[in-house]
Amino acid sequence: MDPVIVVGAGPVGLALSLSLARLDVPSVVLDEAPGAIDPRPARTVVLRPDTTAFLARLGCGPALESTGTRWTAWRAVRRRRLLERVEFGPEAPSPLHVPQHALTRALRTALAGEPLARIVADSRLDELKQDAYGVSAHTRGSNGSWWRASYLVGCDGPRSTVRKLLEVRFPGRTAVERHAVAALRTELPWPGEALLHRSPARQGGGGSGGEVTARPLPGGLWRLDWLLPPGRDLVTPDALVARIRDSLAVWTAEAASGSGSGAGTDFGGRAGLGGGSGPQAGAYGAAGAGSRAPAGAGDPRLPAVPPYELLDTGVHTVHHRLARRWRRGRAFLAGDAAHLLGALGTQGLDEGLRDAENLAWKLALAWHQGASEALLDSYQAERRGAVTARLRAADRALPLLRDGERGGRWRAVLPGAARGHTAMLTDGHLGRGPLGAPPAYARSPLAPATDPAGTLPVGTPVGAPVADVPVTAPDGSQVPLRSRLGHGLLVVLVAPGTGVWERRHWKSAGLMPRLTKAVEALPMRAEVLVAEAYPGAVAHTVLVVRPDGHLVAAMGGVRPAELYACADAVRGGGTGGGSGEAGTGAGAAGSDGVGGRTGEPPRTPGEWAHSGARSEPYPETRAGSYPDTRSGPYSDMRSESRPVPHSKPHPEAHSEAHSEPHGEPAAGRRPESHPSGGPLPVDGAFPQAGGETPGGAPGSVSRDVPEGVSEAQVRSAGG
Repeated sequence: MDPVIVVGAGPVGLALSLSLARLDVPSVVLDEAPGAIDPRPARTVVLRPDTTAFLARLGCGPALESTGTRWTAWRAVRRRRLLERVEFGPEAPSPLHVPQHALTRALRTALAGEPLARIVADSRLDELKQDAYGVSAHTRGSNGSWWRASYLVGCDGPRSTVRKLLEVRFPGRTAVERHAVAALRTELPWPGEALLHRSPARQGGGGSGGEVTARPLPGGLWRLDWLLPPGRDLVTPDALVARIRDSLAVWTAEAASGSGSGAGTDFGGRAGLGGGSGPQAGAYGAAGAGSRAPAGAGDPRLPAVPPYELLDTGVHTVHHRLARRWRRGRAFLAGDAAHLLGALGTQGLDEGLRDAENLAWKLALAWHQGASEALLDSYQAERRGAVTARLRAADRALPLLRDGERGGRWRAVLPGAARGHTAMLTDGHLGRGPLGAPPAYARSPLAPATDPAGTLPVGTPVGAPVADVPVTAPDGSQVPLRSRLGHGLLVVLVAPGTGVWERRHWKSAGLMPRLTKAVEALPMRAEVLVAEAYPGAVAHTVLVVRPDGHLVAAMGGVRPAELYACADAVRGGGTGGGSGEAGTGAGAAGSDGVGGRTGEPPRTPGEWAHSGARSEPYPETRAGSYPDTRSGPYSDMRSESRPVPHSKPHPEAHSEAHSEPHGEPAAGRRPESHPSGGPLPVDGAFPQAGGETPGGAPGSVSRDVPEGVSEAQVRSAGG
């Protein structure tokens, strides 16, 4: 079985490759860059609790905690009045503010220890072909070659080459917001506490306006973001330094005077550590790196500016775009290649990491056992639907939060609207509500067709992320529930009182023997866990949890048939035929249960590159419908035509507003007959094997090879 190719070595691509390696799936990461990490202090990311936990499960937790900063409180101020203050603790964890280069380094370090993963630097994708067995990709550069893969995932950013080669449109809105960004070392009146300041006063009492956020980093560093007015006016270094000095002077003066009290806490009150935001900023370079601004410089009638050292600056432009399709046959899009967002405090990297977590276990299931079209299509249905909802929520809030204030219509809104608007921004920054909360897949294609018999209500809606309650694992260890995610289904029995029993007693008592037997009969890997309690659940409730932590069902007692139906739904109804977005599913598993040829283990990463691998594109067939049918820039995908991937990039404007041509199958090609169910041919030999084809569809499927290229030349490491 061929490895998975991941195009792009940013955080999303690295996290996806690392997730696949943890699931025993080989992968190759094609990195267009030479491999060096460019540290930029002003380029930081915010990781919400769910994405932080995902990275911790990949082995990056200690590195991120040591290089990032958590806050203990977040305060939101308008003019001089405190409108909202949010404290964090064990029950309400804080986001984690990390320099992006530190995140990338942590992922690369973890990936370096994985024998099933390989990063290939200086490899720019320029050609892509698909057939029923996999994907052939050509790269240029010092490591230019043909590569063969079972699946390919484009994590190559906003100007994605994969997306262009697949001829997928990328409509949306340009320059929704612009922010000036600065990283500096200084002391602020609230050490370590994050601040959102709306309409701050200006030096000398010259009115108020704008919006600025201040978020701490380790080592006394701060990242400051100023919302810029609409337009494309150049932000000069002098103008940015003026903004820095103005903000620092006003905050210092107001804290010293004790003004701006509100909600029982004055403006300069202290409250702990802070977190941040993450621009993928287009910067104009470091301004004044290593320099210091003296305290009290400037007009003596103006507030004094505290000492600061300016380390880095940039301008971050937010675009809102959404790819029309996230899957074309065996090729997928993830991260910025599939979506751009970031207005009102939302975080595109959070959504990209959720893409990686959602897709990794599905590709692993396909790689090891074969996959139905329902399983592979569910990635697009779930993740695109979640990002669409996020973008629409931001689009609805933007006119009220931005245009309303700029247009002077604050007096036309209801009393208290300023507090409500600030709360909406807080939700975006902290990962709450429609602007930031982790998604729920309530209408997932992987949900059972009907509610299982014995369904019980619990505190988590079906399709939503489960609560991270303590559980007892099969080895008797007590661990958080979400720490067991990623490797298969979790079946959790709520059994109050078992915590005081010895493991050898409760494993053979009550419902456990029947539950263990039922789980062993499931059609996919599953693990039994025991919880003392779960929010809203009564004793003997059984929870079925997907590998990415979303609740499938909650039932009373042990119900083997219903458990099997839930597992079968999660795997997409099992392997087999059925038309899909383009082509077929994964290769059928060998008799060893791992995949590929019977009894053949995965090859080493060094064998995955080869020369001469080509195959003809094949026509696509219509997939099932998706629930997203409204018009607008994030509308349903069903209205567009289905092109065949071409060998050269389609010329497109920045907005990619071209129409998509209909693709046609290659002329003069006829399928070569060979026994169904066999593995890929090697030098003309077709070993006999029963069952379905490696693509998951019954019948014979061609493997087209250009003239002058032997079958030996198109072999890859996995077969």
